[in-house]
Amino acid sequence: MKKLATLLIISIVFISCKNDSKTAETTIETESIDMDSPNRTKKQSDGLTLLKGEFVYYSDAAVLQTHREVYGVIMDDKMMELNKMAEAYKKEPTDYATVSIRGKIVPKPENEEGWPFRVEIKEILSVSASNPETNNVVKLESK
Repeated sequence: MKKLATLLIISIVFISCKNDSKTAETTIETESIDMDSPNRTKKQSDGLTLLKGEFVYYSDAAVLQTHREVYGVIMDDKMMELNKMAEAYKKEPTDYATVSIRGKIVPKPENEEGWPFRVEIKEILSVSASNPETNNVVKLESK
């Protein structure tokens, strides 16, 4: 009986090892696209950055907060267009909207206050309501 159990265990080990080698052979190789590659698309070559985050415009200041960085938004026609689209999702003027844009990131001028980088919006991809559970705004009310 022990010989039969040992033989069964050894055969199971060999069968499982054989399956592992097949999956290792069939892994898909991913190819990274080099910055100078001719395989890059027009959108990859235009120098713009895709940014997704929370946008708010209030009292002549526009801010885009991504998961990694906070950007001042350059005030121009595209920013005003984004603000009009975001207004549909705001309940109060200080609420933000979740946006996806493509833009050009530039450092702020030395003599101005604000965040180290600014974004100039070139293309608006999507605008949606923010998640109310993640809204960390403190509101003060007087009674």
